Amino acid sequence: MKMNTIHLLSAIAVCAHALCAATPAVAQEKYPARPIEIIVPVALGGGTDITTRLLAEVVEPILGQKVVVINKPGAGGALGMNAIVQAKPDGYTLGGLWNAPLTMTPHAQAMPYSLQDYVAISLLDTAPMVMCTKPDFPANSSKEFIEVIRNNPNKYTYGTDGVVGTIHLSTERIFSKFGIKARPVPFTGAGETLKNFLGGHIDFYAGSLTPIVPHLKAGAAKCLLLTSKEKNAAMPQAASLTELGVPETATYLWHGIIGPKGIPPDRVAILEKAFAQAVKNDKFRLSMESKGVTVEGSGAGEFRKLIDSEYRAMGEVVTALGMGKK
Repeated sequence: MKMNTIHLLSAIAVCAHALCAATPAVAQEKYPARPIEIIVPVALGGGTDITTRLLAEVVEPILGQKVVVINKPGAGGALGMNAIVQAKPDGYTLGGLWNAPLTMTPHAQAMPYSLQDYVAISLLDTAPMVMCTKPDFPANSSKEFIEVIRNNPNKYTYGTDGVVGTIHLSTERIFSKFGIKARPVPFTGAGETLKNFLGGHIDFYAGSLTPIVPHLKAGAAKCLLLTSKEKNAAMPQAASLTELGVPETATYLWHGIIGPKGIPPDRVAILEKAFAQAVKNDKFRLSMESKGVTVEGSGAGEFRKLIDSEYRAMGEVVTALGMGKK
């Protein structure tokens, strides 16, 4: 009887050990099992914040878990980025980003992260930028626009989203190809830039297509150049960079999802698929398209190629401007 008891206890112990050993494997198979946080390195109400919150709303039923957006603004995106790369790489902390903190700012100032500290997960959307003048500007085509600036180096001014921001570097990248120079004037955002353009305090507007469209329709502006390879139906008079012979300088405003380095590939695959499905949701897609934005849903590999390529290109622009890290 005693031996039977011992055998029984041993059998129970073996079974218990087997169950415990199996538990992590079972836990790894189920993802997500709890809410996911997306850290946005900007204040509430900005373009990246609005896009990410709409995305969170439509991706929740796809993932079957709550998706919470957390704002961590500060230091040009460095504060939020640091929180993202330092997070546990389990797929429960992600980041909602735009170009500058990933491909631009790191060239001009020391940042607490590098390209190797995060994984690309999904490119959400892209949008061209435009260059627009007031109706009385002495140019009515992109070629005339370029020629006027070329003949008057540093005479004309344009508004930017800050030094070494997306608008600033994208504009300078294009201008360098044409050998033209204008003076950038930094503002805190698109709203302030547009206000100063319409008020006549800067000579032309370089920036997001969305805010300028109503003023274009009202005859308060004329848009002559796009920063994209493609034409845009909203402003047929604006030339694309393909038409101007420099498609390699095309730069877009974009939003994407990243995560800390080390997220298991199977979880990245789940997130890729979920975000690709979410951006095609009518609520998200129609909202973006109404602003002149193209939804993408590209996966990790394609998004990583975009980041790496843009990072190299913007590094060259920053170096040429003499604004690199000292």
